[in-house]
Amino acid sequence: MKIVFTDTIASVASGQWDALAGDSNPFIQHDFLLALEQHDCLNSWGWQPQHCLLYDGETLIGACPSYIKENSYGEFVFDWAWADAYQRNGLDYYPKLVTSIPFTPAQGPRLLASRTHKDANGDVVDAGIIKKGLVSALISHAEKNNLSSAHFLFCESDDIKLFAEVDFLLRFDYQFHWTNQNYQNFEDFLSQLTSKRRKNIKRERKKVSEENIHIQVVPGKELSDEQWDLLYAFYRITFLKKSGAATLTLDFFKAVAEKLRAVFAYHQNTMVAAAICFEGKDKLYGRHWGCNNNYDSLHFEVCYYTGIDYCIKNQLKIFEPGAQGEHKIWRGFLPTKTQSAHWIAHPGFNDAIKEFLQRETAAMEDHGKLLMESSPYR
Repeated sequence: MKIVFTDTIASVASGQWDALAGDSNPFIQHDFLLALEQHDCLNSWGWQPQHCLLYDGETLIGACPSYIKENSYGEFVFDWAWADAYQRNGLDYYPKLVTSIPFTPAQGPRLLASRTHKDANGDVVDAGIIKKGLVSALISHAEKNNLSSAHFLFCESDDIKLFAEVDFLLRFDYQFHWTNQNYQNFEDFLSQLTSKRRKNIKRERKKVSEENIHIQVVPGKELSDEQWDLLYAFYRITFLKKSGAATLTLDFFKAVAEKLRAVFAYHQNTMVAAAICFEGKDKLYGRHWGCNNNYDSLHFEVCYYTGIDYCIKNQLKIFEPGAQGEHKIWRGFLPTKTQSAHWIAHPGFNDAIKEFLQRETAAMEDHGKLLMESSPYR
């Protein structure tokens, strides 16, 4: 067996990578990661691919999507204060090693391991052993290259358990996710809410309807050239309004069109807003939205209610509408933990950050209890 680090996922056979990644999460798929690399979404923003691969002979049995970072941009697990503390003490926090999906605050597999690979004796190699091998290799790589730290962001619970076993620092935050309780239709979902929240949602949807705004969901594969151009213009407009930068390119979105779902809002036959979602095996992921004017409650319709309706009609289990936004709770999205794991090379800073995370964790647990008190469900 051998460990290999590569600066492009193009060096890995897509079939071997996806056999490890599974088919549930669209962002960990080979085509998504390749599109980021091939369509100018990474290097300009400080993401340098450094994917970790574990081979047995010619067979890929473990993999990890990793990047060397010179900043903390596009990660959504905020460690700016850690970087500032390093600088104030005359130390370099960057470069660091990050295992995540660039610009994608969505949970998913991070340590990919075969569950069926057999060794020379015909015994199945335990996936946990493969994953620990990947973690060990990544830490050795960080030490060899004088990286300050290694971070594993938006991990699933199975990987978090492994990181806990090897004494990594653990951190969590909250997003707001909607769960499909086998609803028959949108009205069935509304019937599970308190009267106040049910009336609020109906009022917001009515405002959009009274503006004669028509909503349409179009699979990425069916978009016309004109629709692609408009969709990308709405993606960019939100960043321009907030003095930000649109990091993903139109060619990237076209390359991952198969899992992309475009939500369009039309007023008097003119497109006035759009949102980009991605569909996984049993989840819908809300990613970006833009609007060229102010329409009362249109954001809620395009980004939340249309997604809920889509999940019900297509029997998807979860709707993750994106990072942050406590206002989502009143609209049916409940607080859900998102988890990360961290390795800090400097012993003194490791201890200091560990102490900080203990305080932060206690505060976040209390915050989660308060959030649940706002649940809209009966």
